[in-house]
Amino acid sequence: MAKILVLEDDSDLAALIAQHLQAAEHDVTICDNGSLGLELGLTQPMDLLLLDLGLPELDGLDVCRRLRQRDELTPILMLTARNSEIDRVVGLELGADDYLGKPFSIRELQARVKALLRRQKLLQKAQHQTESEPDIPAGELIIYPSRHEVTLRDSLVNLTAREFDLLYFLASHAGHVFSREQLLNNIWGYTSSIFEHTVNSNINRLRNKMERDPTKPEYIMTVRGVGYKFNATKLVRNT
Repeated sequence: MAKILVLEDDSDLAALIAQHLQAAEHDVTICDNGSLGLELGLTQPMDLLLLDLGLPELDGLDVCRRLRQRDELTPILMLTARNSEIDRVVGLELGADDYLGKPFSIRELQARVKALLRRQKLLQKAQHQTESEPDIPAGELIIYPSRHEVTLRDSLVNLTAREFDLLYFLASHAGHVFSREQLLNNIWGYTSSIFEHTVNSNINRLRNKMERDPTKPEYIMTVRGVGYKFNATKLVRNT
């Protein structure tokens, strides 16, 4: 049984969603207000959030952004009646894990919820496995899987969970070139090419935090027309 928060201001739709999720033996909380929903999401541990974009007081994108500042791991499924690609992309870049456009079938909603909960269990399992992995020294940069931390020139680098996962994945396969689609699949768990620039945005943020000159990266290299790789030569500690 998962604890699920449904942030939806359409009371009929919220009740319908809750009915079917409860039938699957999930514990469901409904909220129709963005500000209150944000407070609930921050103070009560949840296994999944269903987040409508068109909420009163605080819209879904703001709720998503503020939640992700404090919680990088709880899956977020956006529910949106907005048809523009940019709204979906912005939501995913702010930290949502998936989206479902309205109108949608209950069967599809159930499938998405099941997939996100299953993916979360796999990520938690992988995180526990990562905690036993050795540190990765790469010159002035050191990745500590057990602590989920990165230091650069002995100073802690402030990374989000996604940024750490992306860096750790690339460094663990140093020298191997991954396409944006492959990185989407391995780090975010979805493969649609529509969202490939989500990878670009995270790579750019990593470079801004790690590289002496982000325009001339030394760690995360671009392979034109293919994708990205971690510079394998950096795995030899500087002397």
